[in-house]
Amino acid sequence: MPPKSSSGKDKDIADEDEVLQAVILADSFNKRFKPLTVGKPRCLLPICNATLLDWTFESLALAGVQEIFVICRSYADQVKAAIRDSKWSKPSSGLKIVPIVTAKETFSPGDAMRDIYTHGIITSDFVLVTGDLVSNVRIDEVVRAHKERRRTNKDAIMTMVVKESGAAHRTRSRGESGVFVLDPNTSECLHYEPVIGYPPTPLVKIPREVLAEHPEVEIRNDLIDCHIDVCSVEVPSLFQDNFDYGDIRRDFVYGVLTSDLLMKNIYCYVAKDGYAARVADTRSYDSISKDILARWTFPLVPDDNHPGGHAYEHLRGNKYIAKDNSVVLSRTCKIGNNTLIGAHTTIEAGASVHSSVIGQRCTIGPGAVLRDAYIFDDTHVGAGCVVEGSIVGARVRLGDRCRIPRGCLIADGVVIGEEAKLRRFERVSRTREALRAENGEDADDEDEEDSDLDEVEANQDEAKDILGEGSNALLWPQGSPDEEEELDDRESYNNQRLMRLGDSASDLELSDEGSTTDDDGSDTESSYSMRSRASSMTSVSGPSLSLSLSDPTAQTSAIHTLSSAAAETEFRSEVAQSLERAFAEGHSVENAAVELKTLRMASNVPLRRVREAVVGAIVDRVPLAPPGDPAAQRAEIARFVRRWGPLVDQIGGVDPVETLEALQYHCAQAGPRQALFAQLLAAFYQQDLVDEDDIRAWHASPAARGEGLKPGSPLVEGVRRCWAVGAKMIEQLASDSESESEEESEDGRPEQKSGARAPVKPAAKQESSSEEEDEDEDEDSEDESESEDGSAPVPASKPSAPAAPAPPAKASSAARDASNSSDDGSEEEEEASGSSGSEPPAKSAAVASAAPAAA
Repeated sequence: MPPKSSSGKDKDIADEDEVLQAVILADSFNKRFKPLTVGKPRCLLPICNATLLDWTFESLALAGVQEIFVICRSYADQVKAAIRDSKWSKPSSGLKIVPIVTAKETFSPGDAMRDIYTHGIITSDFVLVTGDLVSNVRIDEVVRAHKERRRTNKDAIMTMVVKESGAAHRTRSRGESGVFVLDPNTSECLHYEPVIGYPPTPLVKIPREVLAEHPEVEIRNDLIDCHIDVCSVEVPSLFQDNFDYGDIRRDFVYGVLTSDLLMKNIYCYVAKDGYAARVADTRSYDSISKDILARWTFPLVPDDNHPGGHAYEHLRGNKYIAKDNSVVLSRTCKIGNNTLIGAHTTIEAGASVHSSVIGQRCTIGPGAVLRDAYIFDDTHVGAGCVVEGSIVGARVRLGDRCRIPRGCLIADGVVIGEEAKLRRFERVSRTREALRAENGEDADDEDEEDSDLDEVEANQDEAKDILGEGSNALLWPQGSPDEEEELDDRESYNNQRLMRLGDSASDLELSDEGSTTDDDGSDTESSYSMRSRASSMTSVSGPSLSLSLSDPTAQTSAIHTLSSAAAETEFRSEVAQSLERAFAEGHSVENAAVELKTLRMASNVPLRRVREAVVGAIVDRVPLAPPGDPAAQRAEIARFVRRWGPLVDQIGGVDPVETLEALQYHCAQAGPRQALFAQLLAAFYQQDLVDEDDIRAWHASPAARGEGLKPGSPLVEGVRRCWAVGAKMIEQLASDSESESEEESEDGRPEQKSGARAPVKPAAKQESSSEEEDEDEDEDSEDESESEDGSAPVPASKPSAPAAPAPPAKASSAARDASNSSDDGSEEEEEASGSSGSEPPAKSAAVASAAPAAA
């Protein structure tokens, strides 16, 4: 009897040992980043100080890809050199990367796919991505699901990765998107319709057969296309057989789904977790940079797994400073939140950097201001320059007192003269002679650039007046070109404005008439037409689609308003339940923060809503002490804030002023807990959630004074009471500071000179760690010993704190003075609690003294 065949088992083993391949399309096939891409490919532009290609490699390595083919046409030598010099070329990287140069006639993704078929490099199912991907999605899970589906359906040739999002999600492209018609049970994509932003796409046509064959479908316009596709081996051959397939979505996916001959299936994988986005234009460049700095891409963050191999220290407020101590920061410079500073960079006196990325070996001159700016390596920004919402290339020299307004793109090697004032959305590159002097005469890739530069050089009448003396630059034309007939709709000038950095496009008419359908009942129509609206999802039951509305605009607006309100209510309920579980079960602050971040991402709500919910939960859950015992109440507040206060700063961003506003407004409408505001404010200050400058900034804001609220309402009265408490605390802090200065001079300790140079890196606020209630006694004993020594710990992050704190006796005296002004009955309790050990005496006694006086 012959032995039983084991071919099935052998095939399963072969599948498990199969090498996971990926194909990267390195070329963008558009000009959205011009002139930054004059002389270099777009995949080598840096984002957060690592090239886009490195971010793509890191994303694929995280997903378990082992072999990568990089398909490149433009500047192929630069791409190959970048791969050769990167960490990915080392054997320890675990990746095999093979660059493949395509023919010069490759002008679209479809041409690149046909070249892949010609080379015969694909041997199994593979991952297809572009060379500008930033993702932490587990692509290996998508591959596994695709292979499982292929076992039962050989016609399932592609699985597209998409993510849910709201209409205002910052990584969602305003210029191009798509409507997906899905089977809700199998996630099969039944129809795909490309959508552009301008002119607005008013109609989406769904074939009648789709509705006839599927009793239930989902029409999804709330999905972000991640441009991550898991493809079967026959996908390149389908491009080879159909030479009219140019774009992967608009031509291939649309063509396969509408073809009566191919009979192939395409599926969607709706990723619930993780982050994935494509740097497809300058607007998405800005959005994804901010997402990386805000750690949405974790574990792909600057201080851990940085694709460029750099080492950064993560400081409070999402500030990232190079770890090698080569960064020089002047004592008087200001570094704001969400900022990254590369190695060997110098920021001089009076300079201000906010929400910006600065490359390596850069110099930021005295008094310069950078807001939402992206500065590449080896760039010099002159004294008094202002750069806002722009991208400045490598080796650029900006003369003193230049102004670079929002939306400007400055190419590598440009020199701009002193006091130059660029216009908004200005594009600047070097002259042709300067480019050739650096790159040589190897002009195989320069033909297209030469044709662009010919047009640019012909219109330089205003260049000298705008760029200043000594500039080597060219001004690229602004406004709509004279001839756009040959351009793809996606690349038209007005549609490109929707994808341009810093352009609100407020002058464009982008609204439509709402959601409607043709309702004439005619059987001659082969498809149903539906008015599309962003972020809509419709579930259709039965073979017909009926969305007829008597007033489409009003009803659609009302539906969206109700939907937003319902989503807000649901989010608040889920956050409340999450916090209730965390408090009741004693979760760690880190785990509670992760759950809140997940809820925020799923609900797509502003960070302020999460912060308000956390602050409100802290206020509502502080245990109330017996009436007439302020010392016990203060101890309860200190214990609770010490345990849960750090959660406020770990939910995704640090904004102390916003935290104080949330505390003020919640206490103002919290009824009997309004009296706790003073002690809560003192506890927040004690736990380093806010500092003295934050309290002053909050107190000076219009919102803190209740401006804009309806006069006479109970909320206004509560807000003003809390504002008065803040005034009393600021007054007390100023008084204590003067007393401490006098004591320092009496003790013979010299005051710190104002001209002393600050350390290399700005000191970060020490984050308070979560502590259990059974540790309170140990802290009390430590505080008592510190009180006996006459000193108390001062957080290193408070630059305004005195070098040596005031003795507890002085602080207790300040507390008694403040308490005498409010309530004689609690005087003895206030004095008795001055050194009770519930809070460090040097800070808590002085600050808490404002509580009974103002309450």
